[in-house]
Amino acid sequence: MPRPKKQSEGLGDTVEKIIHFTGLQHFVNGDDCGCEERKRKLNELLPYRFKPVRCLTEQEYIEWCEFQKVRTLNLTGQQVTYVCDLYSSVFGKQKWYPCQGCVKEMIAMIDRLDKVYETYNK
Repeated sequence: MPRPKKQSEGLGDTVEKIIHFTGLQHFVNGDDCGCEERKRKLNELLPYRFKPVRCLTEQEYIEWCEFQKVRTLNLTGQQVTYVCDLYSSVFGKQKWYPCQGCVKEMIAMIDRLDKVYETYNK
């Protein structure tokens, strides 16, 4: 019976599938090539889905509601820290604080947190 295909969680899983499909894994001399670590890092860097690892607490929900009311395109340093800390906590990611030029990353974090927040309003 064929195994059910596992849905790729991120780029790392896709790269692993391509390596196995093309037979490239046979070129490794039996030593640990670091494939698992590379897969983990790529999946973390470019995941296909962002699943929260936990729900918002009541206090976080209230704070996010307040943040939504005052946020603008120019976030203060305190707001950036708040978003990054909450994102890290809710999604189980390592804390990362983008530079001022990394606007897309901040928008992506805010959008994902908004999606979590919106699940409480349905």
